[in-house]
Amino acid sequence: MSGLELLAVALGMRHGVDPDHLAAIDGVSRLRPSPWNGVLFALGHGAVVTLLAFPAAALLAQVDLEALHLSVWLLLLVAGVNLYRLLRPREEVPARLPIPNPLLLGLLFGLGFETASQLSALALTAELSPLRLGLFFTLGMLLVDGVDGLLASRLQNLAQNSSKAQRASRFLGWAVVALALGLVLAEVGGVDLEALSLPLGLGLFALLVSLRLYALRPA
Repeated sequence: MSGLELLAVALGMRHGVDPDHLAAIDGVSRLRPSPWNGVLFALGHGAVVTLLAFPAAALLAQVDLEALHLSVWLLLLVAGVNLYRLLRPREEVPARLPIPNPLLLGLLFGLGFETASQLSALALTAELSPLRLGLFFTLGMLLVDGVDGLLASRLQNLAQNSSKAQRASRFLGWAVVALALGLVLAEVGGVDLEALSLPLGLGLFALLVSLRLYALRPA
């Protein structure tokens, strides 16, 4: 693996701890706990980055996605999903409730959020082919989001029978709701949080992992 490929992996891992990734995976796992949620989300997101790396993707630049406020709607969806499960923790998820597909959600987040790590990865297309760039960037996201999704699903499954897991799940759920709504307010208010994205993401990732591992530890 070359130095540039390692850099693409590192940028993918950096992108994987973005707060919107962690919030989305947590929300999906509350409705449909599956160890594959994080993997599918990363694959969907990576597919968009790979597509954007091709020269023909410049046509997408003609579409003003910011005018659609896609990122705002996605964050509101994440907050809504978490609120639904927090307010109705013991109810079965209704069959008629549309559960966001993690692969599709990853695709939409890839289109709706343009971050520094993603832009930095796309800048490597001068040295790496689009497919190689997409492959190694996605690999980095898989390492982070895959672990996040696995722990999230295990916590949600355990929360059905463990009071300790239930408390951890509820605390994390409210934290994700607060974060998602905070990001919405920042987006609507035009506040640039890019400089805070890494510390916020790392802090949230550390909180999610540590509390989930604590809850999963046998009493």
